[in-house]
Amino acid sequence: MKKVLSILLAGCCVCSLISCGQSAQKDTTKAGTEEAVQSVQVENSVVETIMTRRSIRQYKPQAVEREKMQTIVECGINAPNAMNRQAWEVRVVDNADYINGVTELYKKANPKVAEDPTFKNMFRNAPTVVFIARDTQSESSPFDCGLLAENMMISAWSMGIGSCCLGTPARFMRSPEAAEYLQKLGFSEGYELLYCIGFGYPDETPAAKPRDAAKVKFVE
Repeated sequence: MKKVLSILLAGCCVCSLISCGQSAQKDTTKAGTEEAVQSVQVENSVVETIMTRRSIRQYKPQAVEREKMQTIVECGINAPNAMNRQAWEVRVVDNADYINGVTELYKKANPKVAEDPTFKNMFRNAPTVVFIARDTQSESSPFDCGLLAENMMISAWSMGIGSCCLGTPARFMRSPEAAEYLQKLGFSEGYELLYCIGFGYPDETPAAKPRDAAKVKFVE
């Protein structure tokens, strides 16, 4: 009889705890919600990686190991894309002669950049550069390429590898001055270089820049 009574009491306690938990959940305040979100950020490695990633513009000199870049690129091409057309092409360059050669042309066209004592190359000093081209016949290709790039940058950060998405170098690569170097990338006909991403091991720890959370609203 005592055992049965103990079981009944334990069951009542469990029900009481569940009831209290449900009540507390309903009464969650804004501050409590924020604490919960912060807790998820700490406990969830994916969320933590996204929230801690920073754009890096100063790198250590060594290129990223090709095995790691292979993983990063595979994460990229597994991004969502319209109707699985995969309307992108990707080229990875860690050849210092290529990077320095096109940088010299960039410096001739933009001599002021060399006045910056921290300037090493036109790809924000990155030792490894990924070039992403889009299929010009696909309206969704710019969005698809953006998703691809985000996957690569997030996966890289999870491995301690920094990155910076670059538009200006891509524009220069499409100019007549850099035609030879663009040709070396060997993109297929009908594909256009959209942008570049510099990758490397960070040699700086930039602080987070503020985000305007007020731009996000839930619609009832």
